[in-house]
Order: sequence, then structure tokens, then C-alpha cells
Amino acid sequence: MTQALFHYSFHVTDLDLAREFYTKCLGCKEGRSAPTWVDFDFSGHQLSLHLGEPIKTTLSARVGDIAVPMPHFGLILQLEQWTKLSKQLQDQKVPFIIEPHCRFAGQAGEQWTMFFCDPFGNPIEIKGFQDFGGIF
Repeated sequence: MTQALFHYSFHVTDLDLAREFYTKCLGCKEGRSAPTWVDFDFSGHQLSLHLGEPIKTTLSARVGDIAVPMPHFGLILQLEQWTKLSKQLQDQKVPFIIEPHCRFAGQAGEQWTMFFCDPFGNPIEIKGFQDFGGIF
């Protein structure tokens, strides 16, 4: 069976600012584009950013004692990649909604996580796992 790829399409208000954030901060490669949208390779998955009004988000979900933004999207990385990206985002002074940290330490599903927004308020979560066997 071939692994499926994920596609997510959402609104931004400025394609040039989106290009800068997604390529420089997140390391995405730009794909096809038109005057009103641009695609990015998000670790092998397709993000399609279209001009429009971003969706409203709220801190309405709880994971443990922490309120997390909903809706949100993101990636699950090997811990080494997560650590590298976390440092890269901190060096670039990207503001975090939830600072990089480990949750469920020593438990099933132990993971490192961080939440931040793109320049348009779209929340992104990046998780890091030592062992992908603990994802589900």
C-alpha cells in the first residue's frame, strides 16, 4: 500500500509574507502558484495557501492542564528534527503560543511539542517523538 499524502488548504492575507514565513521559518519548498494562491511542500505534504480571511481560532481544547488552539495543523517529527526546528524558530524569534516542552514524560505517548502561529494567526503544532511507535 502506498502511503497517502496530506493536503491542507487555508487562507492567508498576504502571499509574499506567507512565502517568507513558510520558506525561511519552516523550511518549506515553494511549489506551484497563481496570483491568488501558493503551494508549499510541508515535509512531503501539500499546503495550499489562498488569499482570504483566515479561520477564527480559540484556545478551546485542553491537553492535560494546557489550553491549545483549535483548529490547528502541524507535523510529527523525529525528536532530533524537532529539536533542530525548535532551536531554529527560537533563533528567529518566532513567538510561541505554547513554548517547546515535553508532555506525558515517562508515559505512553511521551512527546515534545510546541505551538506557534503563522503571520496570519493560523496555529501550527510541531510534535517530536523519540519513537514513532508511540504516536497512536
